[in-house]
Amino acid sequence: MPKTEEEKGFVDIVNGRYKPRGKFHIIEKNQPIINKDTGKLAGVTNPRDMTYIHSYGGEAPFFEGIGKGKLLATRCDNPKCDSKGSIFEPFRIYCPDCLRKATIVDITEKARNTAKIHSFIITHRSGAFNTLPKPIKFINVEFDEEVVTILMSVLVVGEPEIGKRVVPIFRTKDPTYTIMDLMFVLEGTPESELPEGFTF
Repeated sequence: MPKTEEEKGFVDIVNGRYKPRGKFHIIEKNQPIINKDTGKLAGVTNPRDMTYIHSYGGEAPFFEGIGKGKLLATRCDNPKCDSKGSIFEPFRIYCPDCLRKATIVDITEKARNTAKIHSFIITHRSGAFNTLPKPIKFINVEFDEEVVTILMSVLVVGEPEIGKRVVPIFRTKDPTYTIMDLMFVLEGTPESELPEGFTF
């Protein structure tokens, strides 16, 4: 059952500190578990509703970007690093080789022009709280040679095939500010086939 506004937990940042307000933990009444074969008590349910606070820290620009239709990555610009010029997607705050802070770069156009399926897996079952339509087509996406990492995502339109070109789509209407705001479709997919709330 969805929470009412009074039951939700919210967080603001004031003077550089997190300021939670509202309810973050809701306890519901336990219910007995009765063995239908014997009529005896076997246990109880223990329902609890918890709201977690996830801090993005230095990755916040990435999640804000996908909610605005931009795919941001990072690049090592340290002239003394062997990885200078390497672009990291998924977004990395620090270069894994020299540990210097990486530079944020916009690779939206690069993704639109070079992204392709590196590998994939299709799953017909999922865990709790899954919101993706099944079967889920998980894809590993590679970009041009400047991008030295591979991004895992979901193909929501079309059938996956290794080497097939894909393009990113973004949930720009009511973004969740999670990785669920970024998905991929096969190149050539018309906008009319995109999931609701998503744009190129």
